[in-house]
Amino acid sequence: MFDKLRSSKDSRMSSFSTGPSRARRSSILRIPAAGWLGRGLLIGIISLLFGFGGGWFGARIYTNNQQIAGSTAAKQQIISGESELISQIANDTNSGVVSVNVQRKVTTSTFFGNDVQTQKAAGTGFIISSNGTIITNRHVVPSGTSEVSVTLADGTIYKNVEVLGRSASTSSLDVAFLKIKDLKGKKLTPLALGDSSKVKVGDKVIAIGNALGQFQNTVTSGIISGFGRDVAAGGEAGQAAEILTDLFQTDAAINAGNSGGPLVNIAGKVIGINTAVAGGADNIGFAIPINDVKSLISSILEKGKLEQPFLGVRYVSLTDDLAVQFGLPLKRGAYILPSDDNQPSIVPDSPAAKAGLQEEDIITEVDGTKIDDKTSLSSVLGRFRIDDTINLVVVRGEKTLTIKATLEAAPQE
Repeated sequence: MFDKLRSSKDSRMSSFSTGPSRARRSSILRIPAAGWLGRGLLIGIISLLFGFGGGWFGARIYTNNQQIAGSTAAKQQIISGESELISQIANDTNSGVVSVNVQRKVTTSTFFGNDVQTQKAAGTGFIISSNGTIITNRHVVPSGTSEVSVTLADGTIYKNVEVLGRSASTSSLDVAFLKIKDLKGKKLTPLALGDSSKVKVGDKVIAIGNALGQFQNTVTSGIISGFGRDVAAGGEAGQAAEILTDLFQTDAAINAGNSGGPLVNIAGKVIGINTAVAGGADNIGFAIPINDVKSLISSILEKGKLEQPFLGVRYVSLTDDLAVQFGLPLKRGAYILPSDDNQPSIVPDSPAAKAGLQEEDIITEVDGTKIDDKTSLSSVLGRFRIDDTINLVVVRGEKTLTIKATLEAAPQE
């Protein structure tokens, strides 16, 4: 049921302005939609830390046993404070998280003819507007979905929920948007969005989701273990892996059914969308940085439809190893791959083609933002809107060029 991801080196086939970068040895699993069958508070922490320092200093004038006892008590106070903080954040954000229940009809061929079966699954989403707009993962509400309902934290169920739009399957952003048609007079409170560019390794985070499709609004905590991760995420049985780039890595426990749920910082703001886990390893989860999808959120809320900025190149985000592998002079940037027999590296008639980008160009900056191991090309492009003209700094052989490109809407499937 849970399909493994193929190695990223086998998935350099994205036709969007995204692509894999770093080779991954471990297999990664998409967080499946469970059930497919067939932030005052900061001052408290600072006070506790200062209390710990004062307690430790005072204990130094006593015996060793008293010193140990004082230190232990202070540590317990810190742990208790952290627990209370997590509890408060969970309580403050809980009402903005929803369970997403999905049905779809699947036709299979049997000896007696075609057999139509109804499959059910469950995932997570969170409210981004008081008008009932919700964001989740694309793979939670895949093509062919026939019915969607959402359940609020207080148990309220809304049926016949509309799928406003999904990111294209070729996009590295695994997102979809839902809309509750009739709120029945109920007032919804959207979650506050944070700034994922401010996230650092070691930052405390909280994941909320519909664990296993059964345990609604389950809360787990952990830290940001890494950023800029690129993975090839497995979809449903028989489907090719999808390329997801520029992801946060976290050790907060993420389970089936958590797909589309929020990853929240200690200020209670969403900094990521939970979307994948590593297979064969404990507590290695991945989340889409919220900044990467803010332009899509704006598109949905302002226009009622999904418009994704599109450049039209296949690339890898360079690392030390990849620079050696390709014999390149630079170790960071977005390297446009040579074309292969299946797909061109520059999509025909795309903004990239019109701007004159070429195979084996290395894009090092976009409008002054450097492309590096923390900031991928796809994440930078996600901050722009359709028809925006961007300045690309491109290294081509021994030359450094500045090329203008005007972003267009991504092709619709």
